[in-house]
Amino acid sequence: MEREYLIVVMPRTAGNQAVAQAADFLHKNGFEARIVNWSDRTLLVTQRNPASAEVNGLRETGITERIVFPTSKAQLASREFQSKTSIVEVGKARFGADKLVIIAGPCSVEGREQLLEVARAAKQFGASLLRGDVFKPRTSPYEFQGLGEPGLKLLAEAREETGLPVVTEVLEPERVNLVAKYADMLQIGARNVQNFALLRAVGKSRLPVLLKRGMMTTIEEWLQAAEYILLEGNPNVVFCERGIRTFERATRNTLDLSAVPVVRKETHLPIIVDPSHATGTRDLVAPMAKAAVAAGADGLMIEAHPNPETALSDSQQQLDLKELACLMNELGAVAKAVGRSIR
Repeated sequence: MEREYLIVVMPRTAGNQAVAQAADFLHKNGFEARIVNWSDRTLLVTQRNPASAEVNGLRETGITERIVFPTSKAQLASREFQSKTSIVEVGKARFGADKLVIIAGPCSVEGREQLLEVARAAKQFGASLLRGDVFKPRTSPYEFQGLGEPGLKLLAEAREETGLPVVTEVLEPERVNLVAKYADMLQIGARNVQNFALLRAVGKSRLPVLLKRGMMTTIEEWLQAAEYILLEGNPNVVFCERGIRTFERATRNTLDLSAVPVVRKETHLPIIVDPSHATGTRDLVAPMAKAAVAAGADGLMIEAHPNPETALSDSQQQLDLKELACLMNELGAVAKAVGRSIR
C-alpha cells in the first residue's frame, strides 16, 4: 500500500540542526515537509505525495522520536497521530476529561444586566464557561448584528465577577486579535467552518478554539477544517456538533448524534454538542442534551436568557434560568450512568 502522508515527531530536546537535518532528508526523498511547533516539540508534516519515499534511513539517524503514517487527510487530528484523547484546558474547564464541560449563556450579549444575570446563574448552577456572541452573522442584514467591542468588554466584566472563562464567536481574520484580547476561547461558527483564512488566523492566536460543524459539512470536511488550525501549531481544538440541514422541518436542524461516537473514533480532539441551535425549540433542548451526554459528548453548549421571549436573537431556543437550573440537575444522573460527572 502506498503511503501518502507522513508526520515526523522530533524529540523534545531536538535542536534546530536536527530539525533541519530531518527536513533535508525528507526533501531528498520526495517529501516537502511543513515544520510545526506542536506543544513541547517539533513536527515535520508532509503534504500528499504519490511517490513512495524511503524513510528507514531517517529512523536510523536516531534524530527522530517516531514516524507516523496517517491514512487520514486530517493528519494531526487523527488517532493514528495521537491515540490518547486530548485534554483542552480553558481556565479550570478540561474538555475531554471525566467531568463534562457545560457552556451556558445567551445567544447574544444584549446589555450589562442581562449578561450578568445569566452569568451569575450559570456559575451557580455549575456551568464551566460563559458564552455570548457580540458579532452576529445573521441571515437577514436587518436583524440584530451584535454589540461589537462594547459587548466584549461586558463579557470580560462578567468573567471578572464570576470567574467563568468566556467563549465568543469571531467572524473575520482581521478581528481575531481584538476578540482574543477579551475571550478565553474563540468560536468558529457554522457559517465559517470552511473560511480557511479565519481558521489559520485563530490557529496562530494559540487560544483554544471551539469549531462548530457547518450546516452541510461532512465529518471528513469538519476534521479537515480543524487541520487548518492544528497546522498553525495550535493543538487546542474542540468540535461542536450543532445539527445539519436535512429535509426535516420539525426542528431547526437535524441533530446528528452519531457524529459524537464517529468523531471520538476518528480523532483525539474532544467533541461537545449544542442542542439549542440543533433543535431551535426550547422544549427539545433538555432531552437532546441528555441524549448527547449518553452518546459520549464531552460537554454541552446551552443557550439561556433571563426572559427568552424578549431576546434579540434566537428567542425560541433559549432556556429561561429556571429551566437551565432544572436541566443541570437532571444531567447529573445521565452523566453518572456513562461514567462522567457534571460537578
